[in-house]
Amino acid sequence: MTTQELVNQIRKKKSFLCVGLDVDLNKIPKHLLNLDDPIFEFNKAIIDATHEYCVAYKPNTAFYEAYGLEGWKSLERTIQYLNANYPELFTIADAKRGDIGNTSTMYAKAFLENLNFDSITVAPYMGKDSVEPFLAFTDKHTILLALTSNQGAFDFQTQVLSNEELYKKVISTSKNWENSENLMYVVGATKAEFLADIRKIIPNSFLLIPGVGAQGGSLEAVCKYGMADNIGMLINSSRGIIYASQGEDFAEIAESKARELQKQMASYL
Repeated sequence: MTTQELVNQIRKKKSFLCVGLDVDLNKIPKHLLNLDDPIFEFNKAIIDATHEYCVAYKPNTAFYEAYGLEGWKSLERTIQYLNANYPELFTIADAKRGDIGNTSTMYAKAFLENLNFDSITVAPYMGKDSVEPFLAFTDKHTILLALTSNQGAFDFQTQVLSNEELYKKVISTSKNWENSENLMYVVGATKAEFLADIRKIIPNSFLLIPGVGAQGGSLEAVCKYGMADNIGMLINSSRGIIYASQGEDFAEIAESKARELQKQMASYL
C-alpha cells in the first residue's frame, strides 16, 4: 500500500485509527476458548465489527509467539483474513525486529513477503545496515522506533549527545538511509509535547502513535502537535477497544468504542 492510498483511506473514513490486536487468552471472552482457534476467532470478530471505523490493524507478534506454533498459525490466519477481505486496510506487524543485515533480511522476508504485511516495526539501535534490508522492500513500509510511550524511554532516548537528544539523532540520521521515503516512526502518545520538535525534522512522515486510552495519552494533544498536511498519523488503540467487554457482546462493544474514537478523530480532520 502506498502512502497516498493510506491518506485516501483516512480522508474517506475520516479516521486515522489503528486497532491493536494484542490477544491474551486470559483476557478474551471465555466462550471462545472452546473453539479450535480462539485467537483467530476473536480477531475475526473484532475486525468484522470495527473495520468501518479504522484504517489499520496492528497485531503485536509477541502475543502470538507466546503460544508457539498454534499462535503463529493464528497470526497467519489473521493476516490472510485481512488481506483477503479488507485489502484496503493498512497492516502492521508489530515485531520490533532489528539485527545484523542478513538476519534482518530474513525477518523482512518473514513478515513482508511470506505473511504479506504492509509494514513492520523495527528497532534502530544497530544502525542503518540493520534497517535497510527492510527498506529494500520498496512497496512496504518500515516503522522505526523513535520515541516510545514507556517510562524507560527516558533511560536512553531523550539523553543529550552532542547537544542533540538521541531520538532526534535517530530520526534525522534515518532520513539519509536508502529508500527512507518508506520510513514511518513510532512516537508514544504520552510524549505528545515532543511532537512539535519531531515535526521540524520529519514534517510529513507518518507517525504510529500508541498510548492513547489505557496508557493515558491525549488524542487532543497528539493532534495539536503531531498532525501534518497529509494527516501523517496512525493512532493505535488496543486494550481500550478489544477488551472493552469480556462478555459475549465483546465485538459489539468494541465496535462502539472504535466508533467513538472515529468520531473524535473526524472532528480534528
